[in-house]
Amino acid sequence: MASELDDSGSAVLSETEREVLGWLEFGEASRHLAGEVVESGFEPDIVVAIARGGLLLAGAISYALGIKSCGSLNVEFYTGVDERLPEPVLLPPMLDEAALNSKRVLLVDDVSDSGRTLAMVVDLIAASGADVRTVCLYSKPRTVLEPDFVWRKTDRWITFPWSALPPVTAGE
Repeated sequence: MASELDDSGSAVLSETEREVLGWLEFGEASRHLAGEVVESGFEPDIVVAIARGGLLLAGAISYALGIKSCGSLNVEFYTGVDERLPEPVLLPPMLDEAALNSKRVLLVDDVSDSGRTLAMVVDLIAASGADVRTVCLYSKPRTVLEPDFVWRKTDRWITFPWSALPPVTAGE
């Protein structure tokens, strides 16, 4: 896919190999997804983000739906462009799954790529007795779990506005 590596050894993709999401389009997408949730008749009690990628979308959707109850689960899977761990790993702090018993949970992530992170978290939350629906900005053709609500489908690497730039360092 990529023809070169950057200084850290990560793949460098050309603009034609990327799907680029800007802030304005993100706002439009989040409102669209909230509308799909409303139209479906699903009325979440809580919005849960898969951190970090789902945090901003979960916040935008919770505001759009008027839902104040929010939570998050920290999951690590991707370590770089097209680089991942063998399996998704839950990281602390942990969400109180028992508190989700009999709740309607809207689970939010940025993308269902392999779908393994989403599937793992759906299973975890559903095991607590919750009714879970999923929402993602993007899904990819190879996903093992198609989100209930998805804005776009793509097979390209996605550049999100919150991760388009490298982390801030001292002296900037």
